[in-house]
Amino acid sequence: MNLVRTKVYSGRNIYAHFPIIRVDVDIEKYVDIPTCDIKNFNEKLLSLLPGLKEHKCSNGMKGGFVKRLQKGTYLAHVMEHTILEIQRLLGYDISFGKARYLENDTVYYIIYGYDHEIAGVESANLAFEVIQSILQNKEIALDQQLQQIKNAVVINELGPSTAAIAAEAKKRKIPVMRIGNHSLLQLGYGKYAKKVQATITGNTNSIAVDIACDKELTNHILRIHGLPVPEGKVAHTYEEVKNVIDKIGFPVVVKPYNGNQGKGVSLNLNSLREVRKAFSIAQGYSWQVLVEKYIPGKHYRVAVVQEKVVAVSERIAAHIIGNGKNTIKELIDIENQNPLRGEGHEKPLTKIKIDDVMLFLLNKTGKKLEDIPQKGETVYLRENDNLSTGGIALDVTADIHPDNARLAINAARAIDLDVAGVDITTPNIEKSILEEGGAIIEVNASPGIRMHHYPSKGKSRNVASAIVESLFPEGQRHSIPIISVTGTNGKTTTTRMLAKILKEKGLIVGTTCTGGVYVQEEEIIKGDTTGPKSAQAILMDKRVEVAVLETARGGIVNKGLGYDIADIGIVTNISDDHLGIDGINTLEEMADVKALIVEAVKKQGYAILNADDAYVDRIAERVRCNIIFFTKGKNNKAVTDHMKSGGKAVFLRDKTICIFDGKKERAVIEVHEIPATFGGVLEHNIENSMAAIAAAHGYGIEEKIIYKALTEFYTDTVNNPGRFNVFNVRNFKVIVDYGHNIEGYNKVLEGLSKIKENRLIGVIGIPGDRTDISVLKVGEIAGKHCDYAYIKEDKDLRGRKAGEVADILKKGCSLGGLNDGYMETELCETSALKKAMENAEAGDIIVVFYENYHPLISAIEAFKNRKDIGQSTATMDVQMPNNIAKVSP
Repeated sequence: MNLVRTKVYSGRNIYAHFPIIRVDVDIEKYVDIPTCDIKNFNEKLLSLLPGLKEHKCSNGMKGGFVKRLQKGTYLAHVMEHTILEIQRLLGYDISFGKARYLENDTVYYIIYGYDHEIAGVESANLAFEVIQSILQNKEIALDQQLQQIKNAVVINELGPSTAAIAAEAKKRKIPVMRIGNHSLLQLGYGKYAKKVQATITGNTNSIAVDIACDKELTNHILRIHGLPVPEGKVAHTYEEVKNVIDKIGFPVVVKPYNGNQGKGVSLNLNSLREVRKAFSIAQGYSWQVLVEKYIPGKHYRVAVVQEKVVAVSERIAAHIIGNGKNTIKELIDIENQNPLRGEGHEKPLTKIKIDDVMLFLLNKTGKKLEDIPQKGETVYLRENDNLSTGGIALDVTADIHPDNARLAINAARAIDLDVAGVDITTPNIEKSILEEGGAIIEVNASPGIRMHHYPSKGKSRNVASAIVESLFPEGQRHSIPIISVTGTNGKTTTTRMLAKILKEKGLIVGTTCTGGVYVQEEEIIKGDTTGPKSAQAILMDKRVEVAVLETARGGIVNKGLGYDIADIGIVTNISDDHLGIDGINTLEEMADVKALIVEAVKKQGYAILNADDAYVDRIAERVRCNIIFFTKGKNNKAVTDHMKSGGKAVFLRDKTICIFDGKKERAVIEVHEIPATFGGVLEHNIENSMAAIAAAHGYGIEEKIIYKALTEFYTDTVNNPGRFNVFNVRNFKVIVDYGHNIEGYNKVLEGLSKIKENRLIGVIGIPGDRTDISVLKVGEIAGKHCDYAYIKEDKDLRGRKAGEVADILKKGCSLGGLNDGYMETELCETSALKKAMENAEAGDIIVVFYENYHPLISAIEAFKNRKDIGQSTATMDVQMPNNIAKVSP
């Protein structure tokens, strides 16, 4: 067996509308051998993973998988269930999994759900090792490897506070994006997004955080506000510590000046000997040490969110209770076996660690780890009560005295924190500290909320809900509208048209397309940017009010969507392109891939579908939102039936694009008024215009705004770079276009054949990952329409040999009717264009289907400025034949 590749899909994807992992595995010689025919395989597998006996299978009954093993199943199916079982052992309840044949007779892909990426990926690796160990009759340290995965997960998983906030946001259907590998999240998209890290939110004042981290300054500010706080001062040396004690007296508290989670804190110190040791411990965490008057009483944490008390916990330090038999060390080990305790923050409680602080406390109380406490005797192992040092929490939210609640709120307000954990020490939280005594010990800027969500006793309090509510009060938006555009051809132009309409409306638009990532006219990322990462760049930009995302096949297949769910999805068309790549071999399969864009649209949103496309019915079957069809005629039966039932549509009537809004028909714009259509000659840009109009209508844009935007949308280097850009060069024209498949070539060359005055000269090429048939067909189309062809190749050969694609294109040109004397092979794209311009005659049109846009533009400008060929036209102001179109500068 061989593990071929692993892909992680963190969002909606072509396999499921939730995160999954895909593993490709080559079964090799075992492809046709059922497990019942592999000696002792079933027995060893079930011995290693007895939990598999509970797995259901196709019959839906527990034990179903074992029955399949007994009858004989295959290793891909076994690996699927093994992955799911390993995830269960790691603490994840995952039931989704499938194994399917992929390619080359022996390769299968396995897809399965996951909750934590590292656990999901490593479960597949371990499952593979388990199966290999059985096949090779080798031992495997399963428990040890499971523990290694757990350790890796603990390091990389979200902290409990952040995880609780993420879960609460998802419950409210607020998109959640994890940024990096730590606990930074973005909730929502674009203009309305908020960031959170633990319980520090996008609303948290950074100065307030600095104040809360400065314990002496916090104490000073609270004292100014008349709040009860312990006396104390910062010290740097042991001599300074003694001076502080001389002023405030014993007992005292010694703690790191800027510590957290109770680390290095020593309480109720009554002698200089104890203080010296405590000072040494505290300096292990901070070079500055805070010495405060010890306040007797119980310890409480009050969670304040937006000036409201939302939870109160009594915190009890880590301790064990004697049974008269076991030592303190043994009792700690027993308590750490509690399934509620884990490493760090992975579980409701943290395991109790033996360290210098614990040993110092035990020594102070005259105890040792080897002592055996009496039955029922409580032995405290920490003086601080933090959960992170093994403490527990009891919910007392309903018991807090109104005075104490008011004082906690005032403390948070004094520091200017939106979320705060106020630590109060007092004999009884039910009585006012103003009367019973007590003090506010600390104000925490990033308080852990695990204790409130998972108290050891009492009611769970959903502090995460209060935090999310503070960020997104009821009725407040959390996300920008998202419009996603896909299809074989026209994606980029449709995206840019729609962006122009939305900008005309006055919105700040974020756009991704093959030309780059843009916010308004600012290019923030260069290149072909049509995948999930590019989408996330827009969705993370706080300027953006609406996102228009070109979403290409490659990103969909290999990474899934870069967003949660869209408001509008557009599929322009489905035609022959990229077949035979990534396991997509037919147009039906390609339609299913592209359909993800309209499947992942809000129920109240719109799917924009090309009713003239051969695969529209297949795609429409998968839509669960409203549909707006667009068509070049009104007689399409699917459209007429749709309109009769009150559905919306965009269509052509007498060369005018019209909208049917579900009740009545309205004219929007005449085709010849859209410069991008070149007077209606470029039919593909008529279709792109209709798709953009349909989406704009679904968004709610008025027709007059749509009209104005489209009358100003030229196929120039400003509005639509790389898409039918026309340059006047001396007495001929050069058109630069991105046609890179059969339909793209056909549409452009058909349009140019209608308007040419003299010769149509093609500089043709096609990416090397297209099938031979597709390359041949492109050549045939070029041979049919062009009077002369320069055949070039992309620099990126995509697995082909140099000249291989050019040879096939040349054969295709011959099939199209072009004689050998009217073809020339020049593999370099720029050199081929230069040759075409050198040999151009008056009235010629040169069309170049490019791989790299900018070098060609530079070549055109250089040629125009050459003195040896006379004065050239220096603008893109183009007068096409018969005055049918004009392209703006």
